[in-house]
Amino acid sequence: MTLTPLSAISPVDGRYRNTTAELANYFSEYALIKYRVFVEIEYFIALAEYSLPQLQQFDKDLSEKLRDIYRNFSEADALSIKEIEKTTNHDVKAVEYFIKKEFDKLGNLDAFKEFIHFGLTSQDINNTAIPYSFKLAINESYYPAINELVNTLKSYAQDWDQVPMLAHTHGQPASPTRLGKEIQVFVERLEAQLQHLKAVPYSAKFGGATGNFNAHHIAYPGKDWKNFGNHFVNEVLGLNRSQFTTQIEHYDNFAAQCDALKRVNNILIDLDRDMWTYISMNYFKQKIKAGEVGSSAMPHKVNPIDFENSEGNLGIANALFEHLAAKLPVSRLQRDLTDSTVLRNIGVPVAHTLIAIKSTIKGLNKLLLNQNAIDADLEANWPVVAEAIQTILRREGYPNPYEALKDLTRTNQQINGQTIAAFVDTLNVSEDIKNELKQITPLNYTGI
Repeated sequence: MTLTPLSAISPVDGRYRNTTAELANYFSEYALIKYRVFVEIEYFIALAEYSLPQLQQFDKDLSEKLRDIYRNFSEADALSIKEIEKTTNHDVKAVEYFIKKEFDKLGNLDAFKEFIHFGLTSQDINNTAIPYSFKLAINESYYPAINELVNTLKSYAQDWDQVPMLAHTHGQPASPTRLGKEIQVFVERLEAQLQHLKAVPYSAKFGGATGNFNAHHIAYPGKDWKNFGNHFVNEVLGLNRSQFTTQIEHYDNFAAQCDALKRVNNILIDLDRDMWTYISMNYFKQKIKAGEVGSSAMPHKVNPIDFENSEGNLGIANALFEHLAAKLPVSRLQRDLTDSTVLRNIGVPVAHTLIAIKSTIKGLNKLLLNQNAIDADLEANWPVVAEAIQTILRREGYPNPYEALKDLTRTNQQINGQTIAAFVDTLNVSEDIKNELKQITPLNYTGI
């Protein structure tokens, strides 16, 4: 069966292919191979610029032609590397052999070919290529999507800033709030956690077979290889080189990034569930698109499926982020292979997160404020002003105000504006205080 969105095993590459296709640039097998080639080429150029005696005759003007190897890297190039891998049974070695063949095409470079992958182990390539592509994905795909979501929320927070709304704590009517403020809660939470995410460095390992530059040092003991490695990783690649490693990156910062992404996702789950609940309470209606069906049996239904879709995908993403964060920092002695196996799935939770973000945005853009329902709910819940009345009575030194309001409001009788006004008239306070109390309504008791 030909691989298509219909035959893909995972919905990431199947049902949601149109939503996640952009991530193939960072997390596909093709992308991993491409970024390995990128690191190998840039490493060779960095060596040539480091004045090694055997590279002094290398024509620096050829550097841009070498960069064209990864700039013009094609699917056919990736397939040729996979063909080489059938013989080597080693993916990074196959990349090395591919680059050597590309050197042959440029001519007169035989003397320099053994400085491709010089002194390195495969993890010097993987543990730079993967965080490099991950950084690109976060910057070029994730942040634009999450920023669009945050900006949509900011717009709603402003538009609904003066919309009073009955709050619900423990599922019960509570002191009124404003709809815009409740949306702003999510804006603040998301922005705070995104700052935490941005503060975590994109760490990389680069130091040879066991992290000590053994091979580099034995070949050129007079060179400052630690300084070279720091310059290459930090300045050339734009990552952050971990100074003391085994054969692999210790992944502690990557785990922190997974945890930060998971916290953002938890906030989105909270948002999705709140929006779902407001829709179920009729506080929001949803825009109707011609031709769409909400239920195969019930013609009237317009379901909040975008928020449900988002919540489900966020749950899958978080399960994977949780595993990545817990597993990757743990490796036997100087390394085992489990990190390599797990890292190949790094794009999956990012993909489910992207699906979720776009679904939430779609759901938010369908919302229609139902002011009448919100106002009716406030009018039906006059007992919520009891807190306000008893607080003013406390201010005035009135005896047992909480108990007085408790007796009034915790009954089965209907409490409305007239009931509250009649109660106020029975209080032994001045007319000014009574007038102050009578001005309080569920619509205006919304705080600051």
